[in-house]
Amino acid sequence: MSAADPLPALLVAVPAVILACQAGAVLFRRFGQPAVVGEIALGILLGPSLLGWLWPGAQHWLFPEAVLPFTSVLGQLGLLSFMFLVGLELDLGALRGHSRIALAVSQAGMVLPLALGALLALGMYGQFAPEGVGRLPFTLFIAVAMSITAFPVLARILVDRGMYGTPVGALAMACAAVDDVTAWCLLALVVALASAGSPLDAVTTAALAVGFTLLMLHVVRPLLARWAARLDRAGDGVVLVGLFSGLSLSALATDLIGVHALFGAFLFGVITPRGAARIDVSAGRLRAVAVPVLLPLFFVHTGLRTDIGGLAADPAQWGWAAAVLVVAMLGKWGGAAVAARACGRPWREALSIGALMNCRGLTELVVLNIGLELGAIGPELFTVLVLMALLTTAVTGPAVSRLNRVPAAPPTRPDDRTPVTTPSRT
Repeated sequence: MSAADPLPALLVAVPAVILACQAGAVLFRRFGQPAVVGEIALGILLGPSLLGWLWPGAQHWLFPEAVLPFTSVLGQLGLLSFMFLVGLELDLGALRGHSRIALAVSQAGMVLPLALGALLALGMYGQFAPEGVGRLPFTLFIAVAMSITAFPVLARILVDRGMYGTPVGALAMACAAVDDVTAWCLLALVVALASAGSPLDAVTTAALAVGFTLLMLHVVRPLLARWAARLDRAGDGVVLVGLFSGLSLSALATDLIGVHALFGAFLFGVITPRGAARIDVSAGRLRAVAVPVLLPLFFVHTGLRTDIGGLAADPAQWGWAAAVLVVAMLGKWGGAAVAARACGRPWREALSIGALMNCRGLTELVVLNIGLELGAIGPELFTVLVLMALLTTAVTGPAVSRLNRVPAAPPTRPDDRTPVTTPSRT
């Protein structure tokens, strides 16, 4: 392969990653796990944790330095498309009939992990905080990382177990919707604080982010609604180009503001009109390429940053890893379950809701990569938190099945990262 031309190496790496992640997804679904668990695991195995440890030459051949920027950019495009789809499928209408308990459960499922995560971060600061990172950004980031719920993976677990339309499923989806919005707002604040050079810069970034959000809600959203009403004569290709261009420009705007491009893609999905047939078809086409083809490159990008072997050199780090896992599960699962029980739900149902809210999946990986890129966390803590995301996601499905005595659906489709269209969206 020519060192000057990365295309041959890219043509090897991309299909290898796609096929490996698909194989991992299919394998793990046979054990009743969400596909994302298999893909995260395969991404880690292709990195220094296994392949780079057993056969460094093979890892360097498969992912040479010259090709990594290109796989990273392709993975980021897949991630931006995915965040748009998450925003598009976020159904705050699910709160109807559940608003009081959903708000109580979701906020309890945020407040407790935020508090426990902050206390944990204060203890970890001396050992894990990168040089030059202030105590406040580090603490806030760890607190937010402890409070994440993966809305799309949660939806797929409910569908796989025939619980999507049940009272437990409806309430869990409503709680996850509120949780998602709250978590992204908090993360935007943390990004603004971590990337700002001074308190005035942080305030300016926050003000610009609020102003952009209001612009999107009150100006761009009505314009999109008018555009959607006139799509009968437009070709599907035109609509797809419009959606992708919109999410890209929105992502660019938030990136320039300083709160990361992913927020813009997510916000554009939130304001995009639902129910238009052309938009649904075009979103489906975008999903069909971005999720199975581009998104696996993000998993491997994460895996290349994850080095489990590095933790083995210091046994104390395994103690911190155990503490992170306990805090993550106690805060999210425990907080949501106790709140649901306090709202009158039976213990079995309350524990099921807590287990579902404890699912972190791909959303957590997105947050962790943002933290690593900002310098809010270092490689060692990144590895610890990736393992926490993997384990908390893996335990969700079996826990829900055991609590509700329902089997997982057969592995007919390995794609659980795709947001599930809610029945109320017509």
